[in-house]
Amino acid sequence: MSSKTIRVLTLIENALVTGPARNVIEFAKLAATPEGDLPAVQVTIVTYQRGAEEPALAVAAQEAGLAVKTVAERRRWDTQVFGQLKKAVAEINPDILETRNVKSHFLVRMLRLHRKYPWVAWNHGYTKISRLDSMYSRLDQWSLPKAYRVVTVCRPFAEQLAKVGVRKDKITILHNAAQPFVAPPVEEVERTWRKLGIADDEAVILSVGRLSEEKGHADLVRAAAILSGVPGVPRFRVVILGDGPEREPLLRLATKLGVTQRIKLAGFQRDTAPYYAMATLVAVPSYSEGSPNVVLEAMAAGLPVVANEVGGVPEILDEGATGLMVMPRNPEALARAIQKVLTDEELRVRLGASARARVEASYTPAAYRRALVEFYQEVLEGSKK
Repeated sequence: MSSKTIRVLTLIENALVTGPARNVIEFAKLAATPEGDLPAVQVTIVTYQRGAEEPALAVAAQEAGLAVKTVAERRRWDTQVFGQLKKAVAEINPDILETRNVKSHFLVRMLRLHRKYPWVAWNHGYTKISRLDSMYSRLDQWSLPKAYRVVTVCRPFAEQLAKVGVRKDKITILHNAAQPFVAPPVEEVERTWRKLGIADDEAVILSVGRLSEEKGHADLVRAAAILSGVPGVPRFRVVILGDGPEREPLLRLATKLGVTQRIKLAGFQRDTAPYYAMATLVAVPSYSEGSPNVVLEAMAAGLPVVANEVGGVPEILDEGATGLMVMPRNPEALARAIQKVLTDEELRVRLGASARARVEASYTPAAYRRALVEFYQEVLEGSKK
């Protein structure tokens, strides 16, 4: 295989630095220089911009040293994007053209860009069932079968793709990676404790994710209400990091259930390390997940995880060995699993240590880099035939 640098154009429409966007940036930084038998990968990010303010994703990518181009759009599905996008792709002239979102999948097929470049489409699953999500799913049914290869993050998503017409031999599953956890200074952790108003003797149940319905935070609030009435459960707080449309409904639910004092919505936090450092366990009550960064990050921090058995979670967690899993939409089961971890110190220590060892063995950035670069090499070789 040639050691020539592989030039990848990544078309991604996130305005914020979401989990998938962060993965792109971290991979691009690591892969920018060759290492051993692996060639360098030069990633150029192309994203969309509304108004004068540059999107946070573009800013973060530039700060990481990546090349970035923005395509101006006035609104969703703005037709003036078509010409700009074709021009940007032609100027970059990548070895591989990849798309990370439904709109971008659609535009690449509609503009017939896949006829000139090997096209890799990434699928991160779909959120809650709504009219918009249903439309997105139908668009992907038209777009994705024309991609040269489709990458997704877990087996259930791969099965879903096959059902909408993507050939199984075109689908690759690639789980996310976790950065090594670097414990912040003790003083920083203590400041975070004080800021949240948490007492020294309170256990912290941490949850990280956008406050949207499919993340299941309402079930975590209900589980907290159940635990509040259970004898022998230590004092605890539920700390939820993230923003989104469910913030006010969650606050109303906490008030209704009488657990307002136990629930802390801490908002979006760019630096989550102090929160992982102060956590007793991490809860992932989502109804749908692919290869969740929060699970991998918690494992890297040596924390026990209690998660719903959905999507790719069972492919990462080993039940009873690196975490505990329960069926989704079941606050009672979630409460029982959390209680088990809170009241059993030996279990907490064992799960956390095993989780960290699992991440360090299988989900490192270096392992992810090798898997993705070898995949790109395979795409280039196959597309020449």
